[in-house]
Amino acid sequence: MTTPAPGTSRGYTASKDQLLARLRRVEGQVRGIEKMVDEDRYCIDVLTQISAIQAALDKVALGLLDGHTRHCMHEGAADGRAEDMATEMMAAVGRLMKRG
Repeated sequence: MTTPAPGTSRGYTASKDQLLARLRRVEGQVRGIEKMVDEDRYCIDVLTQISAIQAALDKVALGLLDGHTRHCMHEGAADGRAEDMATEMMAAVGRLMKRG
């Protein structure tokens, strides 16, 4: 795995505030599900909220992949590491796609 030195800009640096805001919303949704379970809410309603959280996390992941592709892989290609970077990214995509 290729890990840049601390302080190196990341592919998501430009949208970091937006990314953090989205993650805070997801965190709030998770707390909401916890409350729903505590209140013995209807199973399907809880599952619907879980599905919404998964969709929100998928959107975060796609944004990170986009930034990685446009920034990190571009820099890696310039340094002659295009093949390694592509392999690393495809492994990450594979992990994201494995569910259930």
